[in-house]
Amino acid sequence: MKFDIITLFPEMFEGVFDKSIIGRAKEKGLIEINYHQMRQWAWNNYGAVDDRPYGGDVGMLIRVDVIDKAIKTLCPDINRDISLEKGDFKKSRIILTSAKGKRLEQKDAKRLASYDNLIIICGHYEGFDERISDLVDEEISIGDYVLTGGEIPAMVMVDSISRLLPGVLGKDESSQIESFSEEGKIEFPQYTRPEVYNNQKVPVVLLSGDPKKIKEWQEKQTKSK
Repeated sequence: MKFDIITLFPEMFEGVFDKSIIGRAKEKGLIEINYHQMRQWAWNNYGAVDDRPYGGDVGMLIRVDVIDKAIKTLCPDINRDISLEKGDFKKSRIILTSAKGKRLEQKDAKRLASYDNLIIICGHYEGFDERISDLVDEEISIGDYVLTGGEIPAMVMVDSISRLLPGVLGKDESSQIESFSEEGKIEFPQYTRPEVYNNQKVPVVLLSGDPKKIKEWQEKQTKSK
């Protein structure tokens, strides 16, 4: 899978995605992450991508022409003048990080993991010109709070989606039994050595060696959110 991230701060992603599971997945060629500086599509010679809002409101908005040029550069075969169903371009999907977007859930990560290419647009300043909503396939939020930019939500999306791809976790079954692998379910508690710590003991059933009893215990301990 390929991720294309349009951002004003590409350097924010470097340390996050160069380590651990995501870093190894990149090295193996399981995922590709490209960062695109939004200012390359600036509307003037000074690298500006924002402008004052009509109506005299405070703050600055990212301009629609800037994002339109970015999308056309990354998806040159998309013709917005014809009736083309969104998301049909080589299994690409264009996502806008937005406080008013749909809250990201595990089922969304699973759905998005089926695409070949995700283009994620990171917001900043006061937000976007509303007409940008018509250029994207969907808007996604990671929670009911306001952040300084869309970079952190983009990181969350890339991480939650990447770990569902074949080979990324090493053992693919790891993603099938964890929390939210079934909607609304929280994974059963797990334990390792030492067997006793501060007078807290590992449940006896887990030491029994009886797979059937252990499975029954795990099912009972699985919680609904």
